[in-house]
Amino acid sequence: MCSKLIIVPTPIGNLEDITIRALKVLEHADAILAEDTRTSSILLKKYGIGTHMESYHKFNEHKQLDAIVEKISKGTTVALISDAGTPGISDPGFLLVRACILAGIEVECLPGATALIPALVNSGFPADRFCFEGFLPLKKGRRTRMETLAGETRTVILYESPFRLVKTLEQLSLYLGAEREACVCRELSKLHEENKRGTLSELCLWFRENTPKGEIVIVLKGRGKGHEVGE
Repeated sequence: MCSKLIIVPTPIGNLEDITIRALKVLEHADAILAEDTRTSSILLKKYGIGTHMESYHKFNEHKQLDAIVEKISKGTTVALISDAGTPGISDPGFLLVRACILAGIEVECLPGATALIPALVNSGFPADRFCFEGFLPLKKGRRTRMETLAGETRTVILYESPFRLVKTLEQLSLYLGAEREACVCRELSKLHEENKRGTLSELCLWFRENTPKGEIVIVLKGRGKGHEVGE
């Protein structure tokens, strides 16, 4: 395996969703950068992979960036993984990819697991055109972002914490309209997977009475006739 940075998607829930190619890369890489080595060790142990792991997360990525780039440039092949899904998609990865490209280091990204595509397809909303917003701003810019999304005609995909889900649904209902159709996808690929569909007002009511747990994806139907706020 030649010297490069390889981005490796890992399962978002079911550990059997890992690809054969991803397992080969993780086994033969010189080192694995993991968002949480404790979480990733479960996956590696299941498949008998003993490659050396190092921590690489949002709290140390700036500090480690130069050292990692230098290590790869000297002939090391490094695989980057996150706790779940594809690194760089609402997870650490962008800074390292950009730094490697600027340093002339080859970067390869394997296709694989990500929560947004299964949620999009499960929603039943149009999937030919969509926009992914990741996590909404917690404070500054949150209102502006929601006001912008109110006019979006494409299907919209958001990530959210179960602890903030009800508040976010209430705010979306305010800015996008209580009758906007949506789908809340929870625990995708896991034993207790749930895809709850309805209007934003219906979903607000459901999750006020049924406390959500696990990873959350919100899919919003794009604005169209009958979806204007106040109608």
